[in-house]
Amino acid sequence: MTKTPPDCARLRIQLDGQSLRVAVGSSVAAALALRAPGNSRISVSGEKRAAFCGMGICHECRVLVDGHLRLACQTPCHDGMRVDTVLDPTAWAGVPDRAAGQHRTCDLLIVGAGPAGMAAALAAAPSGRAIVLVDDNPAAGGQIWRDGPAAALPAQAQRLREQLARHANITLLCGTRVVGLAGQPGQAALLLEDAREGWTQHYDSLILCTGARELLLPFPGWTLPGVTGAGGLQALVKAGTSLRGQRIVIAGTGPLLLAAARTAREAGATVVRIAEQADWRALLRFASGLPRWPGKALQAITLLHPQYRSASHVLEASGNGRLQHVRLRRADGEEQIACHRLACGFGLIPNTKLGQMLGCELDAHQALQVDDLLQTSVPGVFAAGECTGIGGGERSQIQGAIAGHAAIGELAQAARLAPDLARWQGFANTVRRHFALRSPLLTLARPDTLICRCEDVPQSALAACKNWIDAKLHTRCGMGACQGRVCGAATQALYGWTPAPPKHLLAPARIGTLAGVGASLAPDGRPPPSSSSSTE
Repeated sequence: MTKTPPDCARLRIQLDGQSLRVAVGSSVAAALALRAPGNSRISVSGEKRAAFCGMGICHECRVLVDGHLRLACQTPCHDGMRVDTVLDPTAWAGVPDRAAGQHRTCDLLIVGAGPAGMAAALAAAPSGRAIVLVDDNPAAGGQIWRDGPAAALPAQAQRLREQLARHANITLLCGTRVVGLAGQPGQAALLLEDAREGWTQHYDSLILCTGARELLLPFPGWTLPGVTGAGGLQALVKAGTSLRGQRIVIAGTGPLLLAAARTAREAGATVVRIAEQADWRALLRFASGLPRWPGKALQAITLLHPQYRSASHVLEASGNGRLQHVRLRRADGEEQIACHRLACGFGLIPNTKLGQMLGCELDAHQALQVDDLLQTSVPGVFAAGECTGIGGGERSQIQGAIAGHAAIGELAQAARLAPDLARWQGFANTVRRHFALRSPLLTLARPDTLICRCEDVPQSALAACKNWIDAKLHTRCGMGACQGRVCGAATQALYGWTPAPPKHLLAPARIGTLAGVGASLAPDGRPPPSSSSSTE
């Protein structure tokens, strides 16, 4: 639920040399949005770009914050902050960060502090094990429970945060991301980094709760400022982006569209169209099964919107330097709508890159494969939540609890939760079946439509390529800042390519992090005994 406090506290930042007042708790992306159209950088071919995914995936919102390269959507504003938009793709990337080199240890490392990660930590906490819970967001809750100056945290999420704080053996590290594997092959260690430093985190057991990201399909005009993901729009609003007085079009598929519409309305926007690609027959079949999950049925009723249209999808976004119009396909023809923002959600895809780097196998739905106790194919590595398949917050919490119990050997407690998991897995299967993408959405891109947003690679440049590796050999596709998270998933949907997981680094890392960790290793690649430290 969003909130719009009329007299919230304010702080002052410097944006490209100009003083700007923003609400306390706002992200830098929200501050940029105050200066329409919210551009953060110029692409390699000279296009203006702005925040797109809202979740730290696409890297479109790269800016300099106090001299350091940061993602605007993931960086909270603080009083006196200096923000400079990166207008030149070859410009200096900021002052050096503090060197890394520290080694820390824990019994259980949990990556991702959304519903699954929080539940996993709380399930394992009574054992007394040293637990480290990391997340790249500013606070625990994941995307579904993301808060900020324009978001009211649900009571359940607040309770879980309070419970985490009561356990002295849980160390919560927010604003912290996994940038790669550490040490030698077979070592249980990951390379972590926050805004100040990087370090090697050693662990005995690992639970991956890495969640999911939006499938963002290319279409003409999708790189214009004002076009975002549907979940991205929600994230930006919760972080303080104002929509008051704006006309919004929401397009794609699945229940997320209606949730995004509610977020936009509560933030003061006028939702002029919700274009759902599924036809009325699929929607009717989906609705007829909802009584099995009464809470979901009630939620669907409260989210209904008069501008909702079935068998409708985006064709093109257009505008002069920013979004101005959206052209949509309807069951009976086409329509063009004037708007300020277009939020597209073509479904969710599991975040599996870290698991794949560790050697975890995928299932038929390209999610991390797990057994009944959420153990992956790699001993000692468990997985829970959306990274094991798209299923919603309820399923994620139950899986997190199962994984937390299983990771510390409490197998009976884990097994008792199996019936609850089966119930919510049924809901996940229903959503996947009735909101499957139709083929017209996979043919929207034209030859000049950019497929790789980071390196501005058009579809025409990929026409002769046979697979993902071939595309990377002959173009810059997948070699930009997002490391193929956007275009890799798009090419898999469009062409059936299978992007290979990264081998060593999961995300762009600072030189200081890499140099410090390398310098602290002994000749055999292991940390010296004296350099090991706890997480306290």
